[in-house]
Amino acid sequence: MKKLLQGMMFGVAIAALSSTASAETKVQLVEVITSPQRTEFLRKELDEFEKANPDIKVEIVSLPWGQAFEKFLSMVQAGETPDVVEMPERWMGLYANNGQLEDLGPFMKDWAELGTLGDRAKQFGSTVKNTQYMLPYGYYARAMFWNKKLFAEAGLSEAPKTMEEFTSAAQKIAGLGNGKYGYCLRGGPGAFGGIQMFMNIMDGKPGFFNEDGTSTFNEEGSVKALQMLQDMYKNGWVPKDSVSWGFNEIVTGFYTGTCAMLDQDPDALIGIAEKMKAEDFAVAPMPTGPNGKSYPTLGYAGWSMFADSPAKKEAWKVIEFLSNNKQNLEWAKVVGVLPIHNGADQDAFFKTEQFKGWFEELSNPDKYVFVTPPTHLENLGVFYDSMVPTGFQEILLSKRAPKEVADEWATFLTAEQKKWMEKNK
Repeated sequence: MKKLLQGMMFGVAIAALSSTASAETKVQLVEVITSPQRTEFLRKELDEFEKANPDIKVEIVSLPWGQAFEKFLSMVQAGETPDVVEMPERWMGLYANNGQLEDLGPFMKDWAELGTLGDRAKQFGSTVKNTQYMLPYGYYARAMFWNKKLFAEAGLSEAPKTMEEFTSAAQKIAGLGNGKYGYCLRGGPGAFGGIQMFMNIMDGKPGFFNEDGTSTFNEEGSVKALQMLQDMYKNGWVPKDSVSWGFNEIVTGFYTGTCAMLDQDPDALIGIAEKMKAEDFAVAPMPTGPNGKSYPTLGYAGWSMFADSPAKKEAWKVIEFLSNNKQNLEWAKVVGVLPIHNGADQDAFFKTEQFKGWFEELSNPDKYVFVTPPTHLENLGVFYDSMVPTGFQEILLSKRAPKEVADEWATFLTAEQKKWMEKNK
C-alpha cells in the first residue's frame, strides 16, 4: 500500500512538473529597424521582462532593415505571423486595413501608466480607422546636423536658415575639394523622408494631398525640389556613391567629415556623438522655404499585435512592459527617438545642446509644421520602400526627368487617396 501511495505521489509530481513546463507561453516578437546595438538592448529589456514573468518567454526575430518590408510581408503571406511586431508607421495601413492587427485600446484602458502617455502616442497610433493598432515607442523628427569645422573652412559661421542658404553652403563646402562635399544625400533605402520634406518645403505645403485627394507631389514647387537634388548630385556637391546610400552610409559620411550637412532624426545622434567632439558639430532646425516656413517630417514606429496571436494576453504584457515610462525612456536614449511619456523632455539626457534643433522646431509650430505620413493608405509601404528608391535614383542619374517621376508618384498617391476617400465617405 505504501509503495502504491509513493507511486501515486511520484506520478502527481511528474504531472505537476509537466503542467508547469507546458504552462510556459512563447511570444514571438519581430523587429524590423535593426542594428546590433538595438537588438542587444531589446534583448536586455526582454530578459528583465522574463525575470518578472517566468511563465513567458520572448523570442526575437530580427529582419535586416533594407529588406524588412519584403521579408516581413512574405512571412505574413506564408501565415508565419508573430505575436508582436515593431511597426513602422507607413506599414500600418497595409496590415490594419486587412484586419490583421489587434485593437490595443481595450488593453490600454487598464494600463497603470496610461495617465502619463502623451496625446501624440494615442493620436499617431490610431490613424487607421481611428483604432489603436499601434502603440508608438517614439518619434523621429528631422533637423539639420552641420559640421562647424567644415563650415568655418568654407568661410561660413552658422547653419543655413533658408533653402537658398542650404544650396549655397553645399556649393561652397564642395568647392573645398579634397573629397569634401556639402550634403550627405540619401539615395537608397529610406530616402523618401528627406525627399518629401524638401518637396513640401519648396512647395510651401505640408503633407501629401490637396483637399480633393490629388497629390501635391507633381506641383511646381515639389518638382523644383527634385530638380534641386538632381542638380546637387550632377554638380558634385554630394558624393557620387550617395545614389545608393542608406542610413548607415549618410551617418558615416557626416561623422567622417566627408559631407558637412545631414538632415536626420535623433537616432543619428547616437553614432555621431560617439565619433565627433561635441564642439565640432551642432543640430539646427530645418531650413525654411520660399514662404518662410519649414515642414520637417515626423516619423514614428511602435509595437503592434497581430489579431491571430494565440497569446494576446502575454503579447500585451510584452508591449506594456516595453512601453512603460522607465523602459521607454531608456529605449529612446539607445535608439534615438523622442520618448512617448509626458515629462520625458526634463530628463538630463534630452537637455543637452545637441537636442536644441529638434526642440526649437517643437516649440515654434507656426514656423515649423511637422508632417506625418498618410499611414491610412494600404500601399504606402510599397510606395516608400519600392517605388521611391527606383524613381529617385533614376532622377539622380539623369535617366528620367524630375517632372516625369513626380507625375508617376502623384498618379499613384492620388489613386490611393481617392480609393481611401471613396471607402470612407
